[in-house]
Amino acid sequence: MQDFFNNKSIFNEALKWAVAEENSVEVVIKREDLLHHEVSGNKFRKLKYNLLKAKADGYNTLLTFGGAFSNHLAATAAAGFLFGFKTIGVIRGDELAFDFAQTLGQNPTLRLAHHYGMQFKFVSRTLYRLKNSANFSANLHTEFGTFYELPEGGTNDLAIKGCEEILKPQDDAFDYICLAVGTGGTISGIINASQKHQKVLGFPALKGNFLTSEIKNMIKPKVNWQLINDYNFGGYAKVSKELITFINEFKTETNIPLDAVYTGKMMFGLADLIRKGSFKKGSKILVIHTGGLQGNNGMNVFLKKKYNIEIR
Repeated sequence: MQDFFNNKSIFNEALKWAVAEENSVEVVIKREDLLHHEVSGNKFRKLKYNLLKAKADGYNTLLTFGGAFSNHLAATAAAGFLFGFKTIGVIRGDELAFDFAQTLGQNPTLRLAHHYGMQFKFVSRTLYRLKNSANFSANLHTEFGTFYELPEGGTNDLAIKGCEEILKPQDDAFDYICLAVGTGGTISGIINASQKHQKVLGFPALKGNFLTSEIKNMIKPKVNWQLINDYNFGGYAKVSKELITFINEFKTETNIPLDAVYTGKMMFGLADLIRKGSFKKGSKILVIHTGGLQGNNGMNVFLKKKYNIEIR
């Protein structure tokens, strides 16, 4: 397992992107999405030290939480299969259990997790809100026995440690580091590993300003970071035809795929800021591609119905 996580070489790809070239800034993308075809991007980083600890402490079962299209669930199931862990997913939405075969037929994320042997426990949205309570945890242990628990989204101290390894010494040359933000774990690792002269810009996929205080609790005392809340498109998993058009045009131009929940919104926001002159000419911008591309399959089911379009 140690070799799997350590022997991965990731490259920075200079973008041939008209938006950047027309505004005289340099944009380079770190292709974390290529770490592994299913344990990808920041999920690879977040799972690394957690799985190493679970194995060292003698656990044979991983239990985690998520919504029906969670990248974290899919990655945990795939990683568990690779390294011999049983996996359990506590899924938000008990209605998904009513016709399980139909759910798998309509949900590519759960179908992938099921393919890798993940056992599902579907709970109501009301009960799911209590997932961090002592009583909820005790009931899970009564039902499933001993397990190593991973939080929703995978963020904990060990996950942040893994995300600190995203930046390499050669990345010190960049003035800005940009990335999408979900639970705040990945940006916390990036902030901790960043240099004083660098500005870390996070683009939250979630609506609201609560992440600022949560990130402050997870990072070293640094002030070289900022959350930009203008490009969440109304909240988590909310999208528009404009966003999907941007994602498809970006892929046509650069040959790099984006997802609609995280990296697509981040790149859309970055493009808008570049056009508005938010970066001085000659600025060097590093973008972190945090993966999440498996989610496009499920998103396309929705997009075809609502907009008659899909992510290519």
